[in-house]
Amino acid sequence: MDTAWIQIFVLTLAECVAPPGKMICQEREFELQFLTQSDCESTLQQLVSLKDASDTVIVDKSKSGCAPSARQQRVFSSLAEATEAAEDKQAWRAPRTQLPAAESAQDAHKSRLETLPTCEASKGVAPCKVGEIIIEDTADVKRGEIWRRD
Repeated sequence: MDTAWIQIFVLTLAECVAPPGKMICQEREFELQFLTQSDCESTLQQLVSLKDASDTVIVDKSKSGCAPSARQQRVFSSLAEATEAAEDKQAWRAPRTQLPAAESAQDAHKSRLETLPTCEASKGVAPCKVGEIIIEDTADVKRGEIWRRD
């Protein structure tokens, strides 16, 4: 068994996700790897149409797409060699290609709300909360991009 560089296709999806009823979304990007370009492109089309159907997700199509790449991987000279290498693994499964998904934007918002004092209790010192709304200190606010649905 040797190692070799194999061609893969990397699907990148850039999206901005907002909790239901909110005007501000959280930008995130994730990647998936495919062995064929057609698999990558059909998955991209399916993901974009699925995300477009959501009221709380905006996909940035200019930052999303399939791109050729390569990765180093073990290669086997025959199917028998590959089967033999996998036989001693009791719970064999495909490896993870990315880190575990971060908690959703809504869960992160709720957990942050729990830790913040009310604006009345903090006498208006930010960060604080008014009901379900988080008031940030204007000095800490970073400018962001404005995402719009096409």
